[in-house]
Amino acid sequence: MPARTGSARLPAPPAAPPLPEPDLRHHGDAEVRGADGALTDLAVNVRTGTPPAWLKARIAASLDTLAAYPDGRAARHAVAVRHGLPVERVLLTSGAAEAFVLLARAVRARRPVVVHPQFTEPEAALRDAGHEVGRVLLDARDGFRLNPAAVPEDADLVVVGNPTNPTSVLHPADVLARLARPGRTLVVDEAFMDAVPGEREALAGRTDLPGLVVLRSLTKTWGLAGLRIGYVLADADTIAALERAQPLWPVSSPALAAAEACSAPGALAEAAAAAGQIAADRDHLLARLGAFGQIRTVAPAAGPFVLLQLPGADGVRAALRTRGFAVRRGDTFPGLGPDWLRLAVRDRATTDRFAAVLGEVLDEALT
Repeated sequence: MPARTGSARLPAPPAAPPLPEPDLRHHGDAEVRGADGALTDLAVNVRTGTPPAWLKARIAASLDTLAAYPDGRAARHAVAVRHGLPVERVLLTSGAAEAFVLLARAVRARRPVVVHPQFTEPEAALRDAGHEVGRVLLDARDGFRLNPAAVPEDADLVVVGNPTNPTSVLHPADVLARLARPGRTLVVDEAFMDAVPGEREALAGRTDLPGLVVLRSLTKTWGLAGLRIGYVLADADTIAALERAQPLWPVSSPALAAAEACSAPGALAEAAAAAGQIAADRDHLLARLGAFGQIRTVAPAAGPFVLLQLPGADGVRAALRTRGFAVRRGDTFPGLGPDWLRLAVRDRATTDRFAAVLGEVLDEALT
């Protein structure tokens, strides 16, 4: 029988197994919980050395009012003035995370879509409220940049972070504005925008975009994660709907005092100075990480954290923990996987200590 000519067709390689469904309820605090202060925390994106003494004093003074029910009028007015908006467009919340729950319950949506990788609570809240949630996964190969055309035309609720947690990507305001249209609620999570010098690309304060909802947090820059304070900026009808979904007195008097204090001109100047320092410290962190050939960082970064890709990152994370450093795993974010880690930006001395330990861990992994 004559031999066959030509090249034989090789069998297709087996498909890579799908990644497990991410744990949407995992957050950075889980990396340090129970450590009793023994770990240097690079997992939680709260600015170190906060809250400042003057803010602690303002919060402490509010304790004399605890016998009365919270009155949010002054704080709401202060936030409105800070963004140049009428008070009817402002809603104070128990942290920005509460706002996601309110939106999931109060905004009617037939096709909600969340742009990932990003903070996972928006999707978790929507799913808990019974929504079937679509995902738009941004691609690491183009730096996790947002292409508005990737968002389905019929999506009537779109959630996107800016700057985005965990990628630290800052999307241009005009790109995000292209997602706004009548009949669609566009939710932009600006929880870390006050850590961006000049708050460039912010949409907070805009009233010309239909369906725009902007979320802000005061817990990151001011070290108030345990106090829970944030707010929503939106049109008056949306704010009224969200307020109806809130329980009575959702924000405590100490949190209201903090919101008012952090919206004052002096506080805004202090936050702006901190943003400049964060940018300089982030550049130093990226430079130190760039010395390791096996590490790829997502750049340019704009938030108080950076995202990196490293083969065997999960084992590196465990080894770093044994040496006193907690870093945030990346595989709980849709669109990432076990080779991704997020690092909070810290001062240069802390970064140098971390880089030295990271070098030791990577050297051991190669031997």
